[in-house]
Amino acid sequence: QVQLVESGGGWVQIGGSLRLSCVGSGSDFSINNAMAWYRQAPGEERELVASISSGAYYDHSVKGRFTISRDSAKNTLYLQMNSLKPEDTAMYYCAAPRHGSDFSKGHTWGQGTQVTVSS
Repeated sequence: QVQLVESGGGWVQIGGSLRLSCVGSGSDFSINNAMAWYRQAPGEERELVASISSGAYYDHSVKGRFTISRDSAKNTLYLQMNSLKPEDTAMYYCAAPRHGSDFSKGHTWGQGTQVTVSS
């Protein structure tokens, strides 16, 4: 059993920054497992933004601007987003493995947090 709660979204001007947080809990949750951030814009499919396991992976559209990290003491996953662009506007979701330590058996999702970037 895994529960994920995201926070930190909001409205930000072009070029601004936001930090998203995802607090995990439950008997099957470990912050040290593979974790990821996805996003979904209206009318679009959900896409992988960044993930972390032994190392970090970034989609090419956010590389150099976003940083994924985690705090084991707080069971919290972060996504630091800098130099935000209008195309970053989306609902952002935290993901943890449904079973085990990786995503081979599926994802557990948080409820999402909305990020809106505009002038």
